[in-house]
Parts: sequence; structure tokens; C-alpha cells
Amino acid sequence: MRERLYNVLDGDDAPAAWFGRVMTVLIIASLLPLCFKESSPILETIEYACVLVFIVDYLARWATADLKLRKGALSFLIYPLTPMAIIDLLSILPVFSALNDALRTLRALRLFRTLRAFKLIRYSKSTSAIAAVFEKQREALLAVLCLAIGYILVSALVIFNVEPETFDTFFDAVYWAVVSLTTVGYGDLYPSSDIGRTIAMLSSLMGVAVVALPSGIITAGMLDELRGEGSSGD
Repeated sequence: MRERLYNVLDGDDAPAAWFGRVMTVLIIASLLPLCFKESSPILETIEYACVLVFIVDYLARWATADLKLRKGALSFLIYPLTPMAIIDLLSILPVFSALNDALRTLRALRLFRTLRAFKLIRYSKSTSAIAAVFEKQREALLAVLCLAIGYILVSALVIFNVEPETFDTFFDAVYWAVVSLTTVGYGDLYPSSDIGRTIAMLSSLMGVAVVALPSGIITAGMLDELRGEGSSGD
């Protein structure tokens, strides 16, 4: 019985495919109430119906964790700590805070409902392929991330000392360095001296290179992933 349930949840046969389609529709439907400021009986019905299915899905996956993780009884302790299980749990919790008006301090948990969008990763081949690319290229992406963080901190430190009258705190300088590195440039904070502007130009040029690096890595990894799927299909 548990093996049949596991095959429906994570298998490759027709029942698993239909289950994935149904869950995809329910995930999208559960996001609809977030598109409206005011609640209504219909939206609340959709919310509670979808969450009920999500709870059953979460418990079913937990009950078959040993079949997925292959670590015996320890699997039941490890599964709640896996990334997708955490997303599943956080997307369920808001409905419990909504059921009790006394728990007003937990109203912020409703923000976790937006995490339901990440549940689509489990049922989408495209997002699964992207996740596989991030997994395979994690070392290269981590190196680029460290480079970007280092450059942001150095740029912020330089501009903070060059123009202390513009940047009141170091965090302001870090904020400016981030928006400059990403070439967004909101314009709410900007250097006014010639030295500061020179640093800003260099930061923007460096930002183009740093942003291009992960794009190239992800693109190359995605092409390799698609080639691999094509070869396996042949």
C-alpha cells in the first residue's frame, strides 16, 4: 500500500502524471486569494480546500519518506528537514493562524502562502531541470557569489570613506553598491564628487561582468542538461 502511494507521489507512470497535474492546478488555485485584498467566502473555500489537500500530501510524503530517502527509520526524522518538506510545511501553517483570531502575532505567517509557488518545482520538468543545473553548477555559482559579495563590500567600504556626507551608514553604502553592481541604480543614493562618480562608473562596469558570469554558467549548464535529456531519450 505504501509503495503504491509512493509511486503515485513520485513515480513516472500515468497515475503519478495525473496527480502532478491535479496538484499543479491546486497550487495555482491556492495562490488566487493572494491576488485580492479583500477576502470572500469563495476565496476562503478555495484556500481551505487546497490546504486540506496539501496537508494530506505532506503527511503522505512523510509516511513514505523511507521509500524516497532510503535511510530506514531515520528517513522519517530527516524528511521534515528537506527543502521541499519545509516549503510544504510553511505553506500550510498560515491557515492554522487564520483559524484563531487570538493569534494575531502570527498573522505574518500568511506571507508564507506565497511559498506555495515553489511547490510547482516538484511537478514541473522545466523547474526540475533548472534545479538540477543549480545543483551541478553550485561550486561555480558559489565562487561567483563570493566574488560579488566581496566586490560589494569593498565598493561600499571605498565609497563610504570617500563620501561620508552622502552615506550616513555603512549599510547605505552596501545598498548603493548592490544596486550599482546589478546596474539597477534607483537614484535615491548617488555620489556627488568626481572621485565618487568615478568609483560609481567602475562599479557599474564591474557589475555588468559579475552579472554576466552566473548567466553564462546557468546557460551552459542548461544546454548540457537538455543535451543529456535528449541523449537519454534517444
